[in-house]
Amino acid sequence: MQLSEAIQEALATEKYHTPTPIQGQAIPHLLEGSDLIGCAQTGTGKTAAFALPILNQLDLDRSRADACAPQVLVLSPTRELAVQIAQSFNVYGRNVKFRLTTIFGGVGQNPQVRALKRGVHVAIATPGRLLDLMDQGYVDLSQAKTFVLDEADRMLDMGFMPALKTIVSKLPKQRQTIFFTATMPPKVAQLASGLLNNPVRIEVAPESTTAERVEQRLMYVSQGDKRALLEHSLQAEGVGRTLVFTKTKHGADRLAKELNASGIRTDAIHGNKTQNKRNRALESFRSGRLQVLVATDVAARGIDVDGVTHVVNFDLPIDPESYVHRIGRTGRAGKEGIALSFCDFSEHGTLRAIERLIRTTITVDADHPFHVEPRSRGPRSGGGGPRRSYGKSSGRPAGNGGGRSGGYSQGGGDSSERPKTYGGGRSGGAKRTGGKRPFGAKSKRPE
Repeated sequence: MQLSEAIQEALATEKYHTPTPIQGQAIPHLLEGSDLIGCAQTGTGKTAAFALPILNQLDLDRSRADACAPQVLVLSPTRELAVQIAQSFNVYGRNVKFRLTTIFGGVGQNPQVRALKRGVHVAIATPGRLLDLMDQGYVDLSQAKTFVLDEADRMLDMGFMPALKTIVSKLPKQRQTIFFTATMPPKVAQLASGLLNNPVRIEVAPESTTAERVEQRLMYVSQGDKRALLEHSLQAEGVGRTLVFTKTKHGADRLAKELNASGIRTDAIHGNKTQNKRNRALESFRSGRLQVLVATDVAARGIDVDGVTHVVNFDLPIDPESYVHRIGRTGRAGKEGIALSFCDFSEHGTLRAIERLIRTTITVDADHPFHVEPRSRGPRSGGGGPRRSYGKSSGRPAGNGGGRSGGYSQGGGDSSERPKTYGGGRSGGAKRTGGKRPFGAKSKRPE
């Protein structure tokens, strides 16, 4: 693929060597400037599929240096996905001079306004806050050359069709439009037909199987008891090298500090750590000087450490596909592994989405001091009895998942910008190739 030297260097630094199917099919067409419809799930590498061509164009377009209005608009249904997309742009574009800002609700708008006033090349936004800032005159979309609509089906399920129509009406007619969706129901197909001009169509099936040698266990626990449950679990027989996943960088640092204070040798890796610090932490984990490594999803990409006996989902991942990738860090090289998932009541929606994706009901382990009964989980397909140990056992291994026919529902918490007047949720990963890593997720308006 004809990517600029600056981008190729960034990919080499991240040890991304082999494109995923969606990347291999989409990037050449996007480099040529074609409109594109991609039917692909989160976790297939679709962010890199559109980010790399966009960054390539920014790197080659020397006339953009003094641009004030956004030249690229990426719309995302949730703030979490917007942040993940921005992180990917910054990783792949580390050697490209460009300015980026994220625009989403739930936080103060002043930092976003200041960034827009300074001028940005790329704006990654959720619809509610973007419309607010447009109404206030802070956003000018007249210079946008590329428009990306990510997770379009989810956007419509969340009731954003009116917002999309308003936003699109402010974009130039002459532009490149990139449209990604997990499913293609009639309403999504109708939206696409009105946005794109003679698009290339690409469809890629998701990776949705869990590691065969990983035993999965679900542990219901209140959020405030999760750390105590983690310490309790780490003391069990058979628990060795353990990889713990948290939702945020701050949470990773805080948890690592608390575990160290309890005498458990721990370090954390995330995007705010320098590469040298991340490398040192990984080496200490590999050598056994650390028992526990706490990581965020983005920082943990490509972690390949032998002998990880346990993976702990301290926070369930927002994207169900991330669950598959997380637990795949154990149960390698013919060895068995165990994945423990801590679930607070607020995470039940995310849990249901994960189980739909992997087509497996995760076995509940209620035999711990911090167990709380779930208020509602819906009918189970079996295997819900408590388990009696935290070390390795001969309990049933994880079942193989199948493909999923739809998207996934948003989990608990405040992660989406769902408008209050629109109902209905919708019920519903990057594959390693050749042993190498693929390229890489208060206002009047609802936020």
